[in-house]
Amino acid sequence: MQNNRLAVHIWDLPTRLFHWALVVCIVGAFVSVKLGGLYMDWHVRFGCTALGLILFRLLWGIFGPRYARFAQFLRGPAAVAGYLKGGTAPAGHNPLGALSVVALLLVIGFQAASGLFTTDDIMTQGPLFGHVSEAFAGAMTSWHKLNEWVIIGLVALHLAAVAWYALVRRKRLVRAIITGKVDAKDVPAGTPPTQDGVAIWLRALLLGACVTGLVLWIRSLEVAADMSFS
Repeated sequence: MQNNRLAVHIWDLPTRLFHWALVVCIVGAFVSVKLGGLYMDWHVRFGCTALGLILFRLLWGIFGPRYARFAQFLRGPAAVAGYLKGGTAPAGHNPLGALSVVALLLVIGFQAASGLFTTDDIMTQGPLFGHVSEAFAGAMTSWHKLNEWVIIGLVALHLAAVAWYALVRRKRLVRAIITGKVDAKDVPAGTPPTQDGVAIWLRALLLGACVTGLVLWIRSLEVAADMSFS
């Protein structure tokens, strides 16, 4: 079978919604922490939502359709080297892009998880701050602040790569993650479309409901913290 279609459906709806929801959370968390004050409540909300999204994506990387699965796009060093030398990119994430995905999931996941234990020593703390020691909370707060710069760097690289693909390789990655469709010329001949539809959406809703329940349970553990650590 040849790719005689104008576009191939690669990205399922839950994967696309995850991507843009995470963008909103990252921007919202960054803006709210810079504004400070009462906006810190929103920072915590964005952080907890980001945690839920990362957990969902990890599960979706196992139970999602073809191109969302880690087993489909994670490749070893040889595949990355081959791609950098001009090898044909597979449908979905290319070997180099896959590393970017994993790196972003890890650093954003750490940021969201560490935020559960942090404090600004004024009026805001993470939901689990009152359940850990002063030393642990202090360490998490420090790493949380430092990791912000790692996220900024990775996001900048991600945006630069998207721009490079658009201007040099003429690949419209932003459009693809909005519509789910990739130009047929940008994928190997015979590439099958992803599974997408009611059954996939219901699976995503089930996983999303489980993750939401977990995050809400974590929020319910918040206690009035003694800021003096006495």
